[in-house]
Amino acid sequence: MAAKTTTQPEGSAAVKRSPRERLLDAANELFYAEGVQSVGIDRVIEKAGVAKASLYSTFGSKEELVCAYLEERHERTLGRLRAAADKVEDPIEKLLAVFDAQAQLFQRTDFRGCAFTAAAAEAQAGSRIETAARSFRADVHTLFKDLAQSAGAPDPEQLASQLQLIYDGSGAAAKASGNDSIAVPARAAARALITSALAT
Repeated sequence: MAAKTTTQPEGSAAVKRSPRERLLDAANELFYAEGVQSVGIDRVIEKAGVAKASLYSTFGSKEELVCAYLEERHERTLGRLRAAADKVEDPIEKLLAVFDAQAQLFQRTDFRGCAFTAAAAEAQAGSRIETAARSFRADVHTLFKDLAQSAGAPDPEQLASQLQLIYDGSGAAAKASGNDSIAVPARAAARALITSALAT
């Protein structure tokens, strides 16, 4: 006798999100929009639609949740920057592609500046939150350094530091001014620096 099969309603095959995923989604939305310190744990729990016990059994504390939020955003943002660089062949354009990817973020209606800068500004000195924010900045620097080295920069370390200053500054300026066109002079400044570095 053939085994009985059941048909499920359309869309029911979608995998249900775990409490961890729902908490991270809620944390990402609330922490980024309003700040890590401004958002209480109860709001995250309510937004995620989970029990308070789920948060503490999954993360243990608010600090752990904040670190997980930053780590996930770290991977996603760095992945976007790397993917943008990988799409082009010219080594100079690879460096500029990082700024093009950043410019796309400026155009989002929910853009609130750099999540890592904001979290670090609110964090206690020496905390894991500060460490997580610095880890992102270190990886962005490494990305710029690797691309600068591939482009033939005589001093890739210095060029990476200079480009990261433009990257950080344009992000802060876009948030402060609410003007996404700040990406245009930022890219021009980056190109001028790259051209000068490669000419020496």
